Amino acid sequence: MGDDVSDDGLGLLAVLLGNPAASAVLSDFDGTLAPIVADPALAYPLPEAPGVLGALARRFGIVAVISGRPVSFLAQRLAAAGPGVRLYGAYGLEWIEAGTVRRAAEVEPWLGPVARVVDAARSEFGRDGVGIEDKGVSVTLHWRQAPGSGDRASDFARLWSDRTGLVLQPGRMAVELRPPVGIDKGSVVLALARGTVAACFAGDDAGDLPAFSALDVLDTEGTRTVRLAVADEETPPALVAAADVVARGPVEALDLLRTLATRARA
Repeated sequence: MGDDVSDDGLGLLAVLLGNPAASAVLSDFDGTLAPIVADPALAYPLPEAPGVLGALARRFGIVAVISGRPVSFLAQRLAAAGPGVRLYGAYGLEWIEAGTVRRAAEVEPWLGPVARVVDAARSEFGRDGVGIEDKGVSVTLHWRQAPGSGDRASDFARLWSDRTGLVLQPGRMAVELRPPVGIDKGSVVLALARGTVAACFAGDDAGDLPAFSALDVLDTEGTRTVRLAVADEETPPALVAAADVVARGPVEALDLLRTLATRARA
């Protein structure tokens, strides 16, 4: 388990200062750069987060946000960070390239099954507060605004996973059905950070565990890595146990990233 972070130091994250131009700073969005909110559509990054990301991108070789959100959502919320920050949505199934949304070819056969689940979910949960987030390439059911519906939503997700072959990705009072194509945050971390001198990933939920595992692989290849868990009472214990550093919520995580950017400039 990682150590809690004090306000006055980077701790193990200081390893990224050895050669910023050859290092990667990678992060999740919800629960990491943005507070968790009842309605996911109303999630925004902390006000200073885009500026901090932009500062990091001017000093580090690779800076990216890798999220379960649609990449168009990330592009809108993080526009002020500038083009130096790479954006990957839907756990890496889509990304921004030259200002255009790109999508992994492997997901095309799964768009029909995703649409079927969206239709079924709207029919099943139309009036009882379960949120249905249609991402096109996947669909997430949210029950933060209807906590009593969590078991029913989970049962629905398992049923439709069996019917369609879509795989389940648990989240914070949510579950996502996504194509089983071998693309996740871990595969994106490997693609981005392989060959770097140092790399870190900041995340808060079960979907970030593959990113931490990817850093384990990079460790064996000579990259110095840091796993930053952004933790609160909902964070999976497995993520905290796998972390090198623990920040208590997005505000503390952003303070660390701001310090990282400032010291890289010095």
